Amino acid sequence: MADSDAYLRAHLRRDDVELVPEGEVSHFDQLPVSVLTTATLDWVQQSLPGVPVDERRFRPNIVVRTPPGTAPFVEDNWLGRTAVIGEGTRIEFVRSSERCVMVNEAQADLPQSSLVLKTISAAHDNRLDALARVLIPGNIALGDPVVFA
Repeated sequence: MADSDAYLRAHLRRDDVELVPEGEVSHFDQLPVSVLTTATLDWVQQSLPGVPVDERRFRPNIVVRTPPGTAPFVEDNWLGRTAVIGEGTRIEFVRSSERCVMVNEAQADLPQSSLVLKTISAAHDNRLDALARVLIPGNIALGDPVVFA
């Protein structure tokens, strides 16, 4: 993209946003890839009626659409396994993510709610999603299958 800043500002509908090199910006990434399933996301939504919840609260890199009836927290079963996404990107699931207060914070049209972290903590030991490392890099696209090796 020719002007990444312009694209980002248009996408976020904000004029006060720009991309900057990481240097002085402090953040914490446990592993490079966060994968969340629709089964787990649906569980959070059903557990918090009246609280707007979608994937933005959890900042996953990949959301995997799971079949109806899939149990929440199915990502736990993936730990220690590898999967191929699309035409050859291979990742290894290492551990689940310990969630922090950021899942409660307001974002655009998602209001602040302390119930999000409390609910995850009570039901699943403060863990949600699967964190993975990239074994073979590649491009992935919306709709690509996830195939376990």
